[in-house]
Amino acid sequence: WSDVGGWVGIGGAILGTKRALPIGKFDKIAARLKEYNIQGLLLIGGFEAFQAGIQLYEQRQHYPEFCIPILVIPSTISNNVPGTDFSLGSDTALNEITEICDRIRQSAQGTKRRVFIIETMGGYCGYLATLSAMAGGADAAYIYEEKFSIKDLEKDVYHMASKMAEGVQRGLIVRNEKCNENYNADFMHRLYSEEGKGLFSARMNILGHMQQGGRASPFDRNMGIKFAVEASGWFETQLQNLGIKSSKDVPHTVAKESACLLGITKRKYVYSPLEELIEETNFQQRIPKTQWWLKLRPLLRIFAKHHSVYEEEGEFIEIEERHVATESVIPVPEEPTVEETETN
Repeated sequence: WSDVGGWVGIGGAILGTKRALPIGKFDKIAARLKEYNIQGLLLIGGFEAFQAGIQLYEQRQHYPEFCIPILVIPSTISNNVPGTDFSLGSDTALNEITEICDRIRQSAQGTKRRVFIIETMGGYCGYLATLSAMAGGADAAYIYEEKFSIKDLEKDVYHMASKMAEGVQRGLIVRNEKCNENYNADFMHRLYSEEGKGLFSARMNILGHMQQGGRASPFDRNMGIKFAVEASGWFETQLQNLGIKSSKDVPHTVAKESACLLGITKRKYVYSPLEELIEETNFQQRIPKTQWWLKLRPLLRIFAKHHSVYEEEGEFIEIEERHVATESVIPVPEEPTVEETETN
């Protein structure tokens, strides 16, 4: 037990990790489980761990060795695993990104009228981009879950120019790494640089793997401990229900409740059967079909003083349309009246 002392605050995967899926290796996996008489399997990881649990569960009819309790603990900075509101490590990464954004802004404290284009990780999941944008006071956050066009980018450029005309000295734009294949970070950087000539300059920063480093946040430390306690209790209950009394006994179960994912949903620890989570998952983009944090997106636009907001479903709603002049100084639009808003 002393070997794991002090691990709670250390980031990374000290146990070791590999993103290879078990498909094609079922025979070898079954042989090892039988050789060492493994009575339960705990998978700690991201979307690959979730997929691995499903593949082992679906092969139970062919391999009796897989008919053991299987539990998945979501652990990924992307927070893209279904069945949980938070994945282990996502809070630490979010803190790192927010701190980096603060440092980038501080570095330009003496530079007037500069816009930063920052790219975060997360795959197709826009959790890190959205939450870090809110925490860092960004003007916009582009994610895959909410489609956007060149017209939306153009409106955000004009909005940034209007804020610069008001006296704002710095701007921050956050994009998820896979929000759009064509409108990448370099394209956005060149767009803001060209359209902002005479008003502001633009800089691009792709954060990269520094988001995965750092000491674990207090939230992740506590969540990791609680996950471990919950998992231990779950395995103990499962083995007791199967009548396992010694390490020599061989468990056998095909119940869907014996293959679950442990997650946090609405401040409660929930064991979701992997079979039920299949329907809730977009396997092509590796994201859940429903994500709670999308409801926070309208606040991001409000904080940035936009005259348009995001809808929960990801649509872009115009509250008021105006023709923005393209002179060197773009006039600041007036606030819409209640009658105008209701009419639109």
